[in-house]
Amino acid sequence: MPKAPDNDPKMQALRQSGTLNPRPQDVRDELFREKEFFDARDLLQVKYEMLRHVSQEGHSISHAAASFGFSRPSFYQAQSAFETSGLAGLVPQKRGPKQGHKLTTEILEFVRRARAEDAEVRTADLVQRVRERFGVELHSRTIERGLLRDQKKRR
Repeated sequence: MPKAPDNDPKMQALRQSGTLNPRPQDVRDELFREKEFFDARDLLQVKYEMLRHVSQEGHSISHAAASFGFSRPSFYQAQSAFETSGLAGLVPQKRGPKQGHKLTTEILEFVRRARAEDAEVRTADLVQRVRERFGVELHSRTIERGLLRDQKKRR
C-alpha cells in the first residue's frame, strides 16, 4: 500500500479522531488489498471487519486476527468492547488516568478545612501539610485546580 501524503484529508480526519491505524501495512486481508472502499488506515473499519469475518463468515479468531494485523488478545478486547458499546467501543480510548488520582476527597476536605482556618495559607504550605499528614506528594497546581473545581461544584 503506497503511503498517502500527510495533507490527505482522510488521513488528517483519522488522526484527529484517534482512529488512524498505526500499522496499516500489517493488514493483509484481501478486502483491503482489492477493494477501494476498504482502507487499512481506518482502524475502526479494520477492527469491525475483523470481528465480522469471525462472526458472519466463520473464520477462526487466529486467522482473522493475523489477517487484520492484530493479536488474539487484541481481537478479544475488540470483541468485548463491541459487544458492550457497539461501534463506539472500537474507537481507541485515551490511555492513563482520566483525572487527578492523588487528590482524594479526604485530602481535598483536609485542604479545604486548612483554607477555612487560615485563608492566607500558601499553597506551598498546603503541599507540605498534605505530605506530612497523608504521605502523598502533590504539586501545588494540583491543589489549586482541586480547590477551583470544588468551588465550581458548590455554586
